[in-house]
Amino acid sequence: MSAAVKYTLGRIGLFVAVLAALWLVDMNVFLKLMLALAFSAALSFFLLRGWRDEMAGEMADAAERRRTEKERLRSALAGEDENPAGDGPDPKR
Repeated sequence: MSAAVKYTLGRIGLFVAVLAALWLVDMNVFLKLMLALAFSAALSFFLLRGWRDEMAGEMADAAERRRTEKERLRSALAGEDENPAGDGPDPKR
């Protein structure tokens, strides 16, 4: 399971748990939702730190792969890319 899915499910689970705890308190439903959102965000900052760091690492790796591929494609389109595999015609002829 990807880190993003784990972190998202953890955030949703914390929200539901805090909302369930607040459901017993007599107050406006909108206020309960807002408090559950705020408290679950604060709790996730501490409780889900590992999953958040793991997700950030996966996102950084994906961004690096995209950047590398983008540079490779740009150099190929500019004609700077040598034909290392020898496939197809040589564009310099």
